Amino acid sequence: MALAGGALLVLGLGVVFGIDLKTAVTTQTARVTVPPVLRVVAQPATPLTVAHAVATPAPPHTTLVLTPGNPVNLVDPSDPSDVSRLRGRSLTLPVTGVSAAQLTDTYTQARAAGVPHEALDIMALRGTPVVAVEDGRVAKLFLSKPGGITLYQFDPGGQYAYYYAHLDRYADGIIEGASLRKGQVIAYVGSTGNALPQAPHLHFAIFRLGPERQWWRGTPLNPFMVWRDAKP
Repeated sequence: MALAGGALLVLGLGVVFGIDLKTAVTTQTARVTVPPVLRVVAQPATPLTVAHAVATPAPPHTTLVLTPGNPVNLVDPSDPSDVSRLRGRSLTLPVTGVSAAQLTDTYTQARAAGVPHEALDIMALRGTPVVAVEDGRVAKLFLSKPGGITLYQFDPGGQYAYYYAHLDRYADGIIEGASLRKGQVIAYVGSTGNALPQAPHLHFAIFRLGPERQWWRGTPLNPFMVWRDAKP
């Protein structure tokens, strides 16, 4: 890759140095040569993480590459058509005993280093059953530093993924590839990962899958919008 009027020097570690070679400026009486200007162009050394990582805001409908294990961090790109489609499915709230009226929109709240949350936190007592929001299958069981014990569920058509994090433990019989039924107990509320021990809750996220249908890749959606107008 070359810059206009110059060249790029790749030094590794995800950093590219670009040197603008400003050519000599000539007049009828003198020639002035401007020394080369060193310009640093920062490029990510690793992909964006699925949660709690700093990411550059992207426009709506942008599919992102995500590192397995955490929810993505962007400005809210939720497409109204996605929200409408998910509302039409009458998704079950994922924490037993919690109603839509009790939800708080935590999607755009800042977290560590000012990073957007990109998920819905549902507070509940430790050990409260977590249920599948709709039919589908277990795409991945994953243990990560920020999310702790997590579960990724794909919907039946492979359009959306549901991410359940900070779990205390999985329910008996939950394995990767297992079929899930709407309302089925899949895990229990906890505070694993970077959640405060005194504040157990479910960290719940939704993202639209790309054509590859990879559990770590997708476009985030705001779960709160799906249940915002739901009846108790």
